[in-house]
Amino acid sequence: MILAGMFVLGCLLGCAGTGGAGLTIALLTVGYAVPIHTAIAVSLSCMTFTVLSGTISHYREGEVILKLGLTTGAAGITGALAGTHMAFMIPSELLSPATAVMLLLTTALFYVQLFHSHLIADFVARNQKTATGFAYYLRCCMIGLMTGMLSGAFGIGATAFIQISLMLFFGVSLYQAIGTTMLIIFPIAATGGLSYLFSGMLDPYVFVQTLAGLTVGSFIGAKFTHLIPKEKLRYIMISMPLIGGLALLTH
Repeated sequence: MILAGMFVLGCLLGCAGTGGAGLTIALLTVGYAVPIHTAIAVSLSCMTFTVLSGTISHYREGEVILKLGLTTGAAGITGALAGTHMAFMIPSELLSPATAVMLLLTTALFYVQLFHSHLIADFVARNQKTATGFAYYLRCCMIGLMTGMLSGAFGIGATAFIQISLMLFFGVSLYQAIGTTMLIIFPIAATGGLSYLFSGMLDPYVFVQTLAGLTVGSFIGAKFTHLIPKEKLRYIMISMPLIGGLALLTH
């Protein structure tokens, strides 16, 4: 049943072009009664594989800034370790609504990024000029630590947080932000997944079904992306974390 559900979810995510970590967690916990800690462990572990293929694809398109991605991702490893250990200490009844809130914040960030990018244009231009020397590495470390902690604690990937941070504090384009974010998430997701694995919270049976369903479903769903008008696609993208957050919040 998990395999079938993740296949359908994968088709939707592949069609919309989103990662869907939040919806994965919501489906596992709400739909299949998987404990929240296990659901986060599975989500992070699956992201390790999905973002790797995405990083390679974006790199070939010239949309990955290696120095920025590697530096921020390295800092994110420490953040992910801190985040997972923080999650271990949070009771399930509190971790679930906390994850829901993070997904709703993700929705808000996607909304600004996709519909009101002009609101941050001046700020982006100013920071682009100052992102050099010590300030450059300081920003990389701060963004890596913060987003790594969010990913490790809530298993959401922190895609929206990373993308908008790269745009705000380094002045990169949207396409470069998307590609570079994939590279940053890879070591964060791998570290978080291994941390949950060594803690005994990763269920291999659920993990294999989830990864297989999402992988096959996303591959098929991606073939239908071009059939959706861009205007509607933006609404679909922000609806994904919104649905996941509301599902967890009302569960």
